[in-house]
Amino acid sequence: MNRVVLVDDHQMFRTGVKAELGPSVEIVGEAGDVDEAVAVIKAAAPDVVLLDVHLPGGGGIEVLRRLHGAVPSRFLALSVSDAAEDVIGVVRGGARGYVTKTISGPELTDAIARVADGDAVFSPRLAGFVLDAFAASDAPPADPELDQITQREREVLRLIARGYAYKEIARELFISVKTVETHVSSVLRKLQLSNRHELSRWAAARRLV
Repeated sequence: MNRVVLVDDHQMFRTGVKAELGPSVEIVGEAGDVDEAVAVIKAAAPDVVLLDVHLPGGGGIEVLRRLHGAVPSRFLALSVSDAAEDVIGVVRGGARGYVTKTISGPELTDAIARVADGDAVFSPRLAGFVLDAFAASDAPPADPELDQITQREREVLRLIARGYAYKEIARELFISVKTVETHVSSVLRKLQLSNRHELSRWAAARRLV
């Protein structure tokens, strides 16, 4: 029986997943944000981590970054998002697969078992994103500047580039204005930019808008 940690910021969804999986796996931990996920995964060292892409504290990519090389666990992204940038981002971060939340309980059980055995597992449509990104001869090169920005910082940056005010961003992402300001300051520091106008131009140049 595979030992699994379930990471998602919605308690009701985690409860539903546990019910769907039933006795086929052993749930050895749960987490609702990045910091909690890192601590629980380090403590439990599960076979597989079911990892949501969008999490408070930086997203699934931040969890993967902080745990890189620290645990033997394999990661399977389980998300409502089927956006190519989310799929490619977590795969580059080290996830062994990516399935959407439309997956059935038996399918998810099978995906967990396959990832635990070392296979890569993707929902059919999403596999095409990965092939396009990693196999195409004209695939875009890695962007060191973009890679140092967390998933949450990208979300804030995207909304800034669209002209949102800090209060609007806070409301959209369900975070405080102070947290928005912290993320903006962090991105400015990482990119060595001076203001939100420069941030907007930087985001537009990388088609993050």
